[in-house]
Amino acid sequence: MWEISIEAPHGFLSEVRPGDSVAVCGVCLTAVKVGGGAFSAQMMEETVGRTKLGALRGGSKVNLELAMRINGRLDGHLVQGHVDCVGTVSRWEMGGESPKLWISIPRDFAPLVVPKGSVAIDGVSLTVIDALEEAFSVGLIPETLMRTSLGGLRVGDPVNLEGDIIGKYVLRLLGTVFNGDSSERSLGRGGITLEMLGRHGWDVGGRY
Repeated sequence: MWEISIEAPHGFLSEVRPGDSVAVCGVCLTAVKVGGGAFSAQMMEETVGRTKLGALRGGSKVNLELAMRINGRLDGHLVQGHVDCVGTVSRWEMGGESPKLWISIPRDFAPLVVPKGSVAIDGVSLTVIDALEEAFSVGLIPETLMRTSLGGLRVGDPVNLEGDIIGKYVLRLLGTVFNGDSSERSLGRGGITLEMLGRHGWDVGGRY
């Protein structure tokens, strides 16, 4: 069992008690100790192996977020804190005040990334600009650069990635299971056809 200790900004922990969930760079962790402006959380081997948290060093900056209240306004998209894989910063494209960040990804993560769709990078909900088979890009406004650790990323740095939960369920329903471990199993090839939909119970008006 691993344990990570995080020094939080002033006031951030005012509502956090042992047993509460806190997202650290997009990873949902349970606080086990809270006090003195800091908290500690325990991590299983699965968490350390699937995310970049095990590679953090003392003094590393991390993004922190409290659990969302269901009765509140939803900004961005639903981020569960269940990281799918680790990507790599491949390049920055500087363009005025809003640079474009490119992330290299495992090919099996690509189906979860679509232009104008949502993706979480180190826990930050962002809108996809470009979506390729092995990389995607997002734009970062000055507010995001100021409030998160993303502006400090360098080429080669790892980042935690989480795809949109709605996209995951759609892929599952369409017959593709994404396991997040560089394995993908297709239950059928050739794309969506009226015949395929009819075989699976959809009402296509007998048009196959």
